[in-house]
Amino acid sequence: MANRIEIWKGALEEAHRVLTEFMNQPDQLERCAVFTQKVIETYQNNGNIFICGNGGSHCDAMHFAEELTGRNRLERKPLGALALGDPSHVTCVGNDYGFEHIFARQLAGLGRSGDLLIGLSTSGNSKNIGLAFDTAKERGMKTVALLGRDGGWLKEKAEHVIIIPAKTSDRVQEMHIKLLHTVIDAAERELFPSSF
Repeated sequence: MANRIEIWKGALEEAHRVLTEFMNQPDQLERCAVFTQKVIETYQNNGNIFICGNGGSHCDAMHFAEELTGRNRLERKPLGALALGDPSHVTCVGNDYGFEHIFARQLAGLGRSGDLLIGLSTSGNSKNIGLAFDTAKERGMKTVALLGRDGGWLKEKAEHVIIIPAKTSDRVQEMHIKLLHTVIDAAERELFPSSF
């Protein structure tokens, strides 16, 4: 039992250290404020948000999208958002073109100038997200990357980047979902001020 408690304590302390390190870097908080501005501008200009990620990051992308189209804390109109990569699309495009094209191909069909693409990658080296950023740029979309570790080569692909100072995917993903929840809260407060 004692060993189990130590495992829990160690995991929570590690998560706390990552959050504290992030919060103690003023440039990180400034990047979060810019992220909020990009989300707000997208909706003020009648754009939509697309999100992509692999594995657990794909689940976070779906979670984020449903809180925009559904609700977070606030009762308000739905906001346009879609997590790229539904199963039928992934298997079709993965089979016909290759897995690296699953997000770019869908975005090429749906994305428009003024929309926003958010890419989630704990390693910063996901080829399919890199190709999606290329497609977004071609279509005149804005791009944000939420990354981990050292940011990988994706930090050069997006126009706005936030890198989580953690080494393992679980800690990075925990911070990504914290950022996604907070950007919704911050954006809702400006987009729907009369509801607060």
